[in-house]
Amino acid sequence: MNRCLIVIAILGAIIGSSGSVHAAHSGQQGTSRQEHIAWVSDALKRMQTVKVGMTRADLLKVFTTEGGLSAALRRTFVSRDCPYFKVEVVFTAAGRPSPSSAGRVIQVESDQDVIAKISTPYLQFSIMD
Repeated sequence: MNRCLIVIAILGAIIGSSGSVHAAHSGQQGTSRQEHIAWVSDALKRMQTVKVGMTRADLLKVFTTEGGLSAALRRTFVSRDCPYFKVEVVFTAAGRPSPSSAGRVIQVESDQDVIAKISTPYLQFSIMD
């Protein structure tokens, strides 16, 4: 819940500062503050449609992968609307073998993997490989 409040506070600061810039350049055409707020609201609503129990394929309709280190069953995803909106996702493997007694298994991603855990959306700059 604290992360959600932080996201809202950051978004408010971003939107507020863009509104100040817009007001300072009133001679230029631009998007209104209300339009920014509506866009962020729509993006958050889309992100919140992804739930535990859905598949990786369902998730990839709203999110895409981010660069950086990841594993087949644990990964950071970014919103298709804005790469600064992110979630951390843990999957349960679908149709693949369990780890061997040595704990080894070749892990590949499958569209049928099931979301076991998904974080609250948060804001962060992009990670570049």
